[in-house]
Order: sequence, then structure tokens, then C-alpha cells
Amino acid sequence: MALVACVAPAAEAAHAYAQFGDIKYPAGFTHFGYVNPDAPKGGEIRMVPPTRPTNFDKFNPFTLRGTAPYGIGTLMVESLLTGNSEEPTTAYGLLADDVVVSPDKLSATFRLNGKARFNDGQPVLASDVLHSYKQLTGPLAAPQYRMIYAEVKAVTVVSDRVVRFDFATPNPELPLVVGGMPVFSKRWGGGKPFDQIVSDPPIGSGPYKLASLAMGRDITYVRDPAYWGADLPTRKGQFNFDRVTYKIYLDETSRFEGLKAGEYDFLREFISRNWARQYTGKQFSSGELVKRAFENLNPGDFQGYVFNLRKPKFQDVRVRQAIGLAMDFEWMNRQLFYGIYKRVNGYFPNSEFHAEGLPKPDELALLEPLRAKLKPEVFGPVPVSPSTAPPGSLRENLRQAQALLKDAGWTYREGALRNAQGEAFTMEFLNDQPSLIRIVGPFQKALEKLGITMTYRVVDFSLAKQKMDAFDFEITTMRLPGSMAPGSELLDRWGSAAAKTPGSSNVWGIADPAVDALLQKVLTATTRPELGAAMRALDRVLTNGYYSVPQYYGDAFLIGYRPGAFVLPATIPPYYEADTWAMGTWWASASNK
Repeated sequence: MALVACVAPAAEAAHAYAQFGDIKYPAGFTHFGYVNPDAPKGGEIRMVPPTRPTNFDKFNPFTLRGTAPYGIGTLMVESLLTGNSEEPTTAYGLLADDVVVSPDKLSATFRLNGKARFNDGQPVLASDVLHSYKQLTGPLAAPQYRMIYAEVKAVTVVSDRVVRFDFATPNPELPLVVGGMPVFSKRWGGGKPFDQIVSDPPIGSGPYKLASLAMGRDITYVRDPAYWGADLPTRKGQFNFDRVTYKIYLDETSRFEGLKAGEYDFLREFISRNWARQYTGKQFSSGELVKRAFENLNPGDFQGYVFNLRKPKFQDVRVRQAIGLAMDFEWMNRQLFYGIYKRVNGYFPNSEFHAEGLPKPDELALLEPLRAKLKPEVFGPVPVSPSTAPPGSLRENLRQAQALLKDAGWTYREGALRNAQGEAFTMEFLNDQPSLIRIVGPFQKALEKLGITMTYRVVDFSLAKQKMDAFDFEITTMRLPGSMAPGSELLDRWGSAAAKTPGSSNVWGIADPAVDALLQKVLTATTRPELGAAMRALDRVLTNGYYSVPQYYGDAFLIGYRPGAFVLPATIPPYYEADTWAMGTWWASASNK
């Protein structure tokens, strides 16, 4: 994700780095405006992670196999620069106290803060930065890191506290990418191969340490009283709790009962039925617990059913489009979601990157050179998700779907939709959430009317992760958080190289040279308008591929929490994730000490 870029003039040392030159806080600033710099330290915050693991079996968050505890990277490992919740494409010094980008933008040099220390008391040196880079881009780390840092040509230790990154292209996002790279000690693991560092907690420079080395479900981090960066302007007023605990529950019922029983204090709710029905009763009436929708300006998340294009049955775009016509969002939102969701259109809903209508001139300037690689429809109005709102109807949508399937060689006979070889159209929906059956059920029944049998397979989180890493699935559901600063992570999500890389985020298997070309335009954008044009053109191409069945998103964070345990800052920032904002900027009340 984009965190940093150039600041005037490019060859001078700077306290911050902004992709488009827009730096809010000057050199010498004392703290970010949305934090309380005088927030007291102490107390505890107990939360449920917004992910779905059932346990954790390693402390190394950078390898592919196994599951690391939630928060370990954020709380224990730091980077050269850090972003904030106000400026999507700007970052300020953290481990590095200044950064220089060469005039040709082919290198970025970082000077490390002389006070920076790992949690074993040793200084953070340029050799640790080089070691971290080599480990993350080596064959034993999760493969997405090799893609993220693919355009780094070399990393050079200039001196003990100065390190230089050289780039293959003058990509304005690259200084930002390496500025956000996790940095850990070369002593971590005692020289073991990186994928064998399992039970050794990271030797990082972050504000917390592990309270216990026991593997399991719950994890507690304790604030390091010797944390080197407590008074940095990028850390002042943050990480105020002495203890941060994440608790894992095996099902939704026990999770919510845990909130009411006082086992933890903060829960982000993702299920509309729960939000409408469960957050009631005497504890909410008395104010012991509060349900609150926290507004934000974040782009909407993409959520949808995603097809595995590696399966022959999904390689015809008409088949994918037909399956999408079987989803009745309007009925689901009315009957199941209590009207709180909005329909996803495209891959970047509720943002400046969302394509609408006909291509604008700046989009056409990027699409025209690719015309021979694109479908003619890309140059027409961008598709919108099918609707059943009057005068539309599910019946009419299924008629259209039937015609598309017939054109693709699938006809209904002998009780099923069959191809020319007589093979019935079946597909397996893979998921790790049993509760989704009520959401998938109406879609499943509509598909039956087309002669398609979709079975529902529920597995635990660990097996689901293994199968997804190996691309061993047919159709599943995915949520992609929206971003104000898209960048190199998109290569891992939609790049052709990632389609062949186990463990990448390109679960679809999209390998399209036009998509690859537009991804490069995203990465090399030098102004915000250029970035917007490239993202809208990308959205247009992806949407016309019908690679997913768009679902729905919410425009507020649905939170249940115990107000007596916390004090909130006076200002809510515009761009934030609810969990990290609460853990990072709230503080304990007097009764929670």
C-alpha cells in the first residue's frame, strides 16, 4: 500500500515523504491532530480480531504456512516510515529520521534514528534493514513480499545508520513501498532458516512485547516500558494501553456472549442480523454496553463471490456473467440485512477510483493504446451490478442468464444444465463461516432454476487458508478493504505473475496483459489525478471481465463496546480501521487501571 513519496526538493533530506507532495505536518511537529498527546498510559483493551482464525500456531507473520496471532506485526515490528489516518499517501519518519530521494527517483536513502532500539535493547542498524529485505524477498517468506519489492534492484548499507534502496524504474511509489517494509533484527531466530522461525517471537522495535509464549487462541501484548519511540511525533498519544488482548471464539454465539459476560470490551460486527437483533437488552439499555456506528470517509470495501478462472467451467465470460444474474441483492438487503448495506459496483466502491458511465478522456488516454487487447465493451458504459428493483425482476435476470449460458454451450436437459459432452454444471462454494449459509441459500436456489447445482462446503480457517493458498477451490467469497492509497499490493492481487504464485492474493487467476499494463500506470502515477484515471481504467477492465459477483458493503463501522472502560479522542480521523484506531489512540478510563 502506498505510504510515501517525494517531497520538495527531491534531493534534500526530509522528515516526511509524500507521493504527491501534500504534507500536512511540518518538520518539528509534535503529534498528529487526531490523537491526545497527553493521554495517560495504563489499563487494558480486550478485543476480538476482525479476522476468522480459530487459533495461532506460529509467531512469524511473514511466512506462508501456519497462522500468526493477530496484531503481532503492528505491535511488535516497525518500519522506516509510517503513515497516518489523515493523509493517504504521506508518511513520516519512524525508524528513519530522514529520507532522500535522488533527482532521477531511482534511489531512496534513509538515515536511521540513533535512538531506535529493538526490544532486546540492541540498536536498529542498516544491516538489520538489509537482513529484513533479504529474508522477506527470499524463497522462505510468503511470496507476496517478492512481488511487493520486485522493482527493488539492490539494498546497500552505506554506513551503520544509512541504507539506500535502488530501483529498477523511477516509480514514485517505490520509496514509499520500501519505507513501509517491516524491519526486524538479524538476531531473530538465531540463524535458523526463515521458515523455521516459528516459536521465536519477533525481535522488533515496536511498542509491545508478548506476555506469554504459549500458542493457542488468545494473545496478550504488554507495553514495553523501555519503548524507544514513545515521544516521537509519530507515536505521541498512541499505544496507551499497558495490555492489548485479542480473544478468539469458535462461533458467533459464544463470541457475542463473551462481550455481554465482560470477557472483552470491543467488538466489530460484520453481520447485519446480529447488529439488528442481538445488540439489545438491559446491558445496552443501562449503558454498560453501547452499540455505535462509527462514520468514516474510507472507500467502500469490495466484497463478492469470486471465481477460480483456473477451472475450465469459469473461463467463458458469459458463464460468469450469467451466474452473477442469479444474485438478488435487493431481496437480501430487505429481508436479511435490514436495509443497512449498499450494493457493490466495480472493485472500488464509494471512492474516486470507481468507474461510472462512459470512459472519461483521461481514462481513454490509457485505454486506447490497449484497444487490441480489450473487449469493445470496455469502451462503452461500465456494467453495473444486476438489480431486481422494479421494473426489473429476478425472473427477467434469470432469463438473460439462460440465454448467456446457451450461447456459451450450456443447455438444460435431463434435469441439469449440461455442456455438449453431457457434463452437469456443478460448483462448490468453499467457506469457513457456517453462518453464511443463510446468505448463500437464496443465491443457491436461484442457480438451481438455471440447472446449476452449487454445494456449500464449510471448513475451518486453517484448512480454508491452505486451500486458498493452493488455489484449490471453485467459488468462494472475499472481502478486500478499500484504500485511499492503492499501489504495489495490486500486483499481488491482479498481476499475471501472481496468478501463478501459490499464496498470492490473485485467487481469481487473472492473467491479462491489459490489466498488467494498467497496474503499471497505477504504480507510476505522479499526480493524484493520474492515479485516479489509472484506477478507474483498471476498474472498468476488471468489471467488464465479470470475474466476481459483487455483493455489498457498509459505510460505517458497527461497534459494540464497553464505554466505562475507555476514553475516546475528541477527533475521529477521516481514514481509519476501527480496530487499530481504538487499540492505537483510545486510552483506559480511571476504572480500567
